[in-house]
Amino acid sequence: MLDLHAHTTYSDGSLTPAELVQAAIAAGIKALAITDHDTLAGWDEAMAAAGSELEIVPGVELSTVENGRSLHILGFYPHRDRLEPRLQERIAGRRRRAQAMVEKLTALGYPIEIPPLEGNMAPGRPHLAAALVKAGYARSSREAFNRWLGDHGPAYVPYEKFSATEGIQLLRQCGAVPVWAHPYLFRGGTVETLLPRLVAAGLMGVEVYHPHHSPSQIRCLEAYCHQYDLLKTGGSDYHGSNSEAKTSDHAELNQLHLALTLLSPLKRAVSQVSQLSWSHD
Repeated sequence: MLDLHAHTTYSDGSLTPAELVQAAIAAGIKALAITDHDTLAGWDEAMAAAGSELEIVPGVELSTVENGRSLHILGFYPHRDRLEPRLQERIAGRRRRAQAMVEKLTALGYPIEIPPLEGNMAPGRPHLAAALVKAGYARSSREAFNRWLGDHGPAYVPYEKFSATEGIQLLRQCGAVPVWAHPYLFRGGTVETLLPRLVAAGLMGVEVYHPHHSPSQIRCLEAYCHQYDLLKTGGSDYHGSNSEAKTSDHAELNQLHLALTLLSPLKRAVSQVSQLSWSHD
């Protein structure tokens, strides 16, 4: 009934926002969050396609770096006019990162071109993987990740420095509810160690329910939410049925069968977000 983590072609998903909406309706979802990486560009198309059949939860997934490793922060219900200008540098950083990986691939003997991206689309490794497949260097995106683009691959380039604390503070400054995405996929430290620091920075929730969280990990996260008085969210992290955006098995929409009741506490939290000082500087 609820999915609070999904991606479109505006970042690394394989479905357009309209296609994602139709897939969500077909899967029985009643509320769907659009959480593309570092861009809000998919919201309008999704809302227009949803009409009265599906509630669209406006969101984003910020790419931050903690202890030298990627850490993602979901932000729900941000003020678009505040956040969108601030995301331009994040998108520009993604483009610089993608270009650096293209240069590494060229040096390795696998020249490709970054596929043309419109407007506020955020380039990522799946776009480069698709280009490697198109050029005939790899048979699949999965192979491209395994050979070159994975975290330890010869063409990998880390995100530009933007800490989780900075990401949380940015979201709160823009009226959004910040939630740590898939904590047990983080490879830069333990959840137990890092969570108190993120809570101190203003974190308001944890993505407890995720396809790659084991039952025991879910129980631990539920306990942490109780301990720190955090919101519990969940979602499929859907990238499309035919997407190979991740090197592990992809998830399907609504496979977690999450109750719609998770949405009400999230909506209530929006009014509780600290209205920190914000400027265009």
